[in-house]
Amino acid sequence: MEALEKDFLANLSQYNAMIHKLCRLYRDSLEDREDLFQEIVFQLWKSYPNYRGDAKISTWMYRIALNTAIASFRKKTTTINYSPELPDFAEELPSDEVELRQERLFAVLKLLDDSEKALIALYFEELSYQQIAEITGINENYVGVKLNRIKAKIKTLLNK
Repeated sequence: MEALEKDFLANLSQYNAMIHKLCRLYRDSLEDREDLFQEIVFQLWKSYPNYRGDAKISTWMYRIALNTAIASFRKKTTTINYSPELPDFAEELPSDEVELRQERLFAVLKLLDDSEKALIALYFEELSYQQIAEITGINENYVGVKLNRIKAKIKTLLNK
């Protein structure tokens, strides 16, 4: 195996979970998430020889993954199946409460616009405001303002 390929696969392995989270945020079905994952990996591989090291590899990969997810999201018209109420059986399955809350959160996250999804996804990856600013190209202070607004919006949507 060529050194470039080994290096790429090592980086892909390290940031695999981040890519899967993005796919889950932008796609509803497992099949669509798998398709998006493959498209992101393809775009990363295609762009990998051009990576100059100006940014951290994680920042560079995240930016490509996010741009691919947003671009493919716009190409594909998807319908969001969102139910503002938790299913009735939630009370019967207290051990699954965490999973139900996660599903509800993802349903609410899908209601955000593309820029809000991008920022909150980076926030969930526990990146600093500075790192988020580098990836998105917006001012670090504005990242904080936008994230506070997004969190408030999410809280409001979750309480409906």
